[in-house]
Amino acid sequence: MSDDKSKSVLTGNTLTSDAVDTARTETFAADSNTPLTVDETSGAEAAAAAARMKANLPEGTQTGSPLPAEGAGALPHFVSTAPFDLQSVEQLTPEQEKIYFASQLTLMWWKFRQHRVAVWSGVFLLVLYSTIFISEFLSPWNYQTRHSKHIYVPPQGVHLFHDGEFIGPFVYDLKRKLNLETMTREYTVDESKPLKLSFFCSGDKYNWFGLIPADNHLVCAPKGAPFYLLGTDRLGRDMLSRILQGARISLTIGLIGITVSFFLGIVIGGAAGYYGSWVDMIVQRVIEVLQSIPTIPLWLTLSAIMPASWSPILIYFGITIILGLLDWTGLARAVRSKLLSLREEDYVLAAQLIGAKAPRIIGRHLVPGFMSHLIASATITIPTMILGETALSFLGLGLREPITSWGVLLNEAQSINVVAVFPWLMLPVVPVIFVIIAFNFLGDGLRDAADPYK
Repeated sequence: MSDDKSKSVLTGNTLTSDAVDTARTETFAADSNTPLTVDETSGAEAAAAAARMKANLPEGTQTGSPLPAEGAGALPHFVSTAPFDLQSVEQLTPEQEKIYFASQLTLMWWKFRQHRVAVWSGVFLLVLYSTIFISEFLSPWNYQTRHSKHIYVPPQGVHLFHDGEFIGPFVYDLKRKLNLETMTREYTVDESKPLKLSFFCSGDKYNWFGLIPADNHLVCAPKGAPFYLLGTDRLGRDMLSRILQGARISLTIGLIGITVSFFLGIVIGGAAGYYGSWVDMIVQRVIEVLQSIPTIPLWLTLSAIMPASWSPILIYFGITIILGLLDWTGLARAVRSKLLSLREEDYVLAAQLIGAKAPRIIGRHLVPGFMSHLIASATITIPTMILGETALSFLGLGLREPITSWGVLLNEAQSINVVAVFPWLMLPVVPVIFVIIAFNFLGDGLRDAADPYK
């Protein structure tokens, strides 16, 4: 081919229509060893030259291969002759390295710390649950001690100064008189007689957790002196001591109940979601029947089954099991819906191929995939069970005397007349409200911290 024709083929860095028409095939056909004609070969060379010019490659480079043509020389490149230095490689910053090597629990804790309200709620609940181990020590009186001379005493105040002189924490004595018009006891403060309080002292005897006898208290009043920070009830029992003692029952009943509920929800819901078919159908019908029954009447029916001759401990565990048996349906449906989607994942198939059984696949591979939802459900279910025990005891069908709980204490506040005259009997509802709010905030923080997408 002449030089004029070659020049007419290339125009700048692009191919002209003449080059496209000429370069019809490769230098050799894919299915034949027949060489191309002169015109076709020249057109192919022109196309290759145009491609090299467009890619800024030196002459002799084969455009269809990353390697240069034989005798064309090396591609433009740079090789450092300096010795290799490990420090010259781009490295992670200390902060990036800390995050890279952190465990999943550590990452959750870092995320949880950013939720300030959840952190303070967790601290509040931790302190509250810690007090149940030393509630007898923190109580100024034994929760069963009756003070017949101080019935329905209103809350007292603690003072530090008497007649302008600092004498330390003390309370004033009380004078009692009978109001003949209302036929109620009235108490007046005798400010002429301060009664100094003592700390880390010996007072009412008690059995720590019903096992170890002791009489140590954080604060005590002089013998026979009135000291009722939150008042007394109809039998003269100190409300503060009863609230502290009742926290042990009301707080632990939620933990034990959630254990029963979670076990049933994960096992039954996991079986329904993993196996599907008739297992799923039966489980869903049972859940629908249980959820169609009103909660309060069902609680009342099951509570009435428990014999009145049962000891307080048996009644306590009976109420706990009842609350756990009736609260697993929501969790079971949540577990079932998640497992229906997760069971189709590749890692589940891999576990099945190596011979893993269904319980191991559910517990090891599937349940951890939505642990954030389980954590949120736990923190929401615990206050629900606390409310359930409080409601049953308030209605007289849960825990009963001599055992005490927040619901048992509120049982005395059923009458509006009693509440109107003695409003401090409603004080046990305050810790119930704070505990429920704290659990809700804690659940929000834990759910966000355990979310793998955040």
